Amino acid sequence: MQGKKIYQEKLFNDFRLSDRIPEKNFYRRLKEYLDLDFLYLLTRPYYGESGQKSIDPTVFFKLCLVGYLENIISDRQLIEHCSMRLDILYFLGYDIDEVLPWHSTLSRTRQLYPERVFEEVFTKVLGLCIEKGMVSGHTQAIDSAPVKANASMDSLELKVPEEELEAYLYKIRHISQGDKEPPIRKAQTNKAPKEQQGITASQKELQAITSRNKKWAKDQDQRPGAGNKGSKYTSNKTHYSPTDPDARISVKPGKARKLNYLSQLTVDTAHHVITDIQAYHADKKDNQYLQDITGRIDKRFWKLGLVWQNCVADTGYSSGENYAFLEAKGLKSFIPPHGTYKGGPDNFIYKEKEDHYLCPQGKVIPFTKEFLDYRTKTRKKEYRASKHICVDCPLKRQCLGKSAQEKKFSVTYYRAEYQRNITRVHSKQGRYMKGKRQSTVEPVFGTLKEFMGMRKINTIGLAQANKCMHLSAIAYNLKKYLKFTRDTVQSQAGVLCSCILSLKSFLRLQISYLEHSYMPKIV
Repeated sequence: MQGKKIYQEKLFNDFRLSDRIPEKNFYRRLKEYLDLDFLYLLTRPYYGESGQKSIDPTVFFKLCLVGYLENIISDRQLIEHCSMRLDILYFLGYDIDEVLPWHSTLSRTRQLYPERVFEEVFTKVLGLCIEKGMVSGHTQAIDSAPVKANASMDSLELKVPEEELEAYLYKIRHISQGDKEPPIRKAQTNKAPKEQQGITASQKELQAITSRNKKWAKDQDQRPGAGNKGSKYTSNKTHYSPTDPDARISVKPGKARKLNYLSQLTVDTAHHVITDIQAYHADKKDNQYLQDITGRIDKRFWKLGLVWQNCVADTGYSSGENYAFLEAKGLKSFIPPHGTYKGGPDNFIYKEKEDHYLCPQGKVIPFTKEFLDYRTKTRKKEYRASKHICVDCPLKRQCLGKSAQEKKFSVTYYRAEYQRNITRVHSKQGRYMKGKRQSTVEPVFGTLKEFMGMRKINTIGLAQANKCMHLSAIAYNLKKYLKFTRDTVQSQAGVLCSCILSLKSFLRLQISYLEHSYMPKIV
């Protein structure tokens, strides 16, 4: 007989939310393992003694975690999504007839709590992973990736004073039609401080922009697509974002220029657990942030009782200062040197004990002085031969060129640190570390950007971006934590094999004990 379901709403219901959530449900298990009660004491100083009650701090953090677990970055969409999911309501501690907080409450509470609170939650979750044996601590892989900021390139403005800047730029380069026009999307309020609105670039820096972008400077207005949206050339030295002053213009090869933040990520190589994450300005190089990253990891590992031994990163983190810094910390660096590094001129032999070079003709090129390269802001050592050494050399024209009279060159002050690092990188362990980095930190970044809400930052400001990145890392570690603690089903053959191995071990211990007991004593 064919059935037909007729829905009729009941006036009274006997319903328990806990009975409807399966025991193996992700959010039910997460509710069991995640204890956020320490937040009440941690966030107490940020509330007054009277007035209307705020959102529960644990509920706020759980809602934020659900957003990154479900890959939802919109607060309004998050509340709508949670209200339709029984398992999420159970995780939050809400019943089906309770109304969830208003979406704007999440935004205001996120701004209320400082970065320290989010970092404490991250450290707490990392401690759970350490207790389960998911973190070894001895090898950390570091990498970075740009994350799109919540600002448009169309709202960029030239740094003031605008009249002086335009007159000056006319002298050093041609201005495209796009630069002469006002911003395509004018910001309602200018949030940038006065210091950022004023141009700070020197004449040489502006001239360097010109030399690096001759294709833009020549007949820019006549080029195909010059009048299109976003076609003007922009630089952090000449433009700023009034919408999000902390966002910086950055570009990757083959990608369009965007306003981004730079996410610096550190991952433990044992089970791919995130041990550190931080938001930075996107207008600097990776090697300028390595020392700050190292100091922060050291403090966290000291607090959690871990020992760090190996630092693995790509070429972007290479610099002599970083190599020396890591060695002073007792860390082994596995960071390939950048392509511009040279330990000296070709075919010249360095004598470390005497601190001089031998040219191909066997002549000594002694150390002259130590100086600071103002262009690269790095320490260097100068080596210079006297004029009479090179005057009769058969390789003089090939070695010195047309005008030079003596051989003079500079080498980085940290040559010894470079060489020790290169030896480690090309060793068997170094090749292994390279594979670990490529298979560890890079897939984690891909997961965060594609599935954990890190494709775009939905807040304004560097501090708020840092909070978002920590929440995404917390969600990732919790997902790894629950997967790691999940009971695996063994086949009967596997159980039998384990029993046999245990029995063999027990028999070996018994035999060893009996041999020791009946062994005659030598007096």
